[in-house]
Amino acid sequence: MWSHQREAFSTYKRVPSRDRSTIVGDVEENSALLQNSMDMETTNPSWLLSFPHVVVATITSLLFGYHLGVVNEPLESISIDLGFSGNTLAEGLVVSTCLGGAFIGSLFSGWIADGIGRRRAFQLCALPMIIGAATSATTKTLAGMLIGRFLVGTGMGLGPPVASLYVAEVSPASLRGTYGSFIQIATCLGLMGALFIGFPVKEIAGWWRVCFWVSTIPAGLLAFAMIFCAESPHWLYKKGRGAEAEAEFERLLGGSHVKYAMLELSKLDRGDEADTVRLTELLFGRHFKVVYIGSTLFALQQLSGINAVFYFSSSVFKSAGVPSDVANALIGVANLSGSIIAMLLMDKLGRKLLLLWSFFGMTMALVLQVAAANTFMSGTGSLYLSVGGMLMFVLTFALGAGPVPGLLLPEIFPNRIRAKAMAFCMSVHWVINFFVGLLFLRLLELLGPQLLYTIFASFCMMAVVFVKRNVMETKGKSLQEIEIALLPPE
Repeated sequence: MWSHQREAFSTYKRVPSRDRSTIVGDVEENSALLQNSMDMETTNPSWLLSFPHVVVATITSLLFGYHLGVVNEPLESISIDLGFSGNTLAEGLVVSTCLGGAFIGSLFSGWIADGIGRRRAFQLCALPMIIGAATSATTKTLAGMLIGRFLVGTGMGLGPPVASLYVAEVSPASLRGTYGSFIQIATCLGLMGALFIGFPVKEIAGWWRVCFWVSTIPAGLLAFAMIFCAESPHWLYKKGRGAEAEAEFERLLGGSHVKYAMLELSKLDRGDEADTVRLTELLFGRHFKVVYIGSTLFALQQLSGINAVFYFSSSVFKSAGVPSDVANALIGVANLSGSIIAMLLMDKLGRKLLLLWSFFGMTMALVLQVAAANTFMSGTGSLYLSVGGMLMFVLTFALGAGPVPGLLLPEIFPNRIRAKAMAFCMSVHWVINFFVGLLFLRLLELLGPQLLYTIFASFCMMAVVFVKRNVMETKGKSLQEIEIALLPPE
């Protein structure tokens, strides 16, 4: 009971003086309500209530993965049909134009999600994906392809941050880790779907157009299904629509959990809806610590070299005599397997432990890659180490470093800044992703694989130290409990 009184006092300190007299009365009333709710909270809400809403939200991640991989197999056919065969710059633009669009989409995702709500933000992100995919599928010029890829990229940048927000806000605390892992699994399924749908591209003329058309189906389904999904109660409450928030909690958690959920929500969010969040507040204000943790986690995720390893994987497997389609399938299976294991362990072992062992495992995998690049290794031994190290790297990445940051960040950000802080951190992610992709082959040429993989391994070990010192465990805690633990008083 004393802990609840301390929480009430903390809440009292955080709000403007004009609201304190109201809160004093509310604290007395809510203390009794909280005590009566404790017995009810020993049983967790049914997963069946929130599950359909989470599945619909993760269609954005499926589309994200699909569009990341959709041009890999058909790129040669696209270049021949559109008349830029042999032009490596044009081929690079077809692949990377998406990244530019994704940066723009992620940059504005927080303001869009806060302005029109999570559901409409999902529907909005589906629109450029449909128009962009249709443009790419029907174009007869390189310019049309680039416009289509850029439009798709804006949807790719907007969708994943909103999905992370939405899943964190509609999930029961006991299932938030498991549901958060759905995002990574959906991304893996999208990548593998793009691979399998692209298989006939060399046998059937113009099949690459079908590959783009296929993506309009899940995008249309996302826009339609969101009509029937719950809006985030956190967003509704922040907008002063408490009655609607209560109704959505009933849809997501069940009637017996509504009062406790609303009480938890009211602890820190009272009066926030009128405030405007400025970028300077994220970078220099009292929220700096959590924004620093979030952006650094995403930066270290990309500096670990995961995308560079993906880019280089085909040549490694090719040197081992493994066909490119088999190699891509092996990478996809390793990625999916790790994501499924992470889903099963996320709410048992916790986020921090998975992050620590994931980055440590990636370090060990890169050590194998460094050993494989050593000139003293025999040819066969080097190939085995290289292929084994690459698969181990992807597997250990998918166990923690892949899914956890996107789940952890919406948990540690206060409700007031959650959407905009996610937008900022995702923008950091896309900028570093772009430069790693741009410079990887050049650095490989200048430094050689041994030194380059050593640099990536160093970043992974830095991530282990950073996580150990700065990341708190959020398993099983409500979003409000996490906010109280992390946010310093005003």
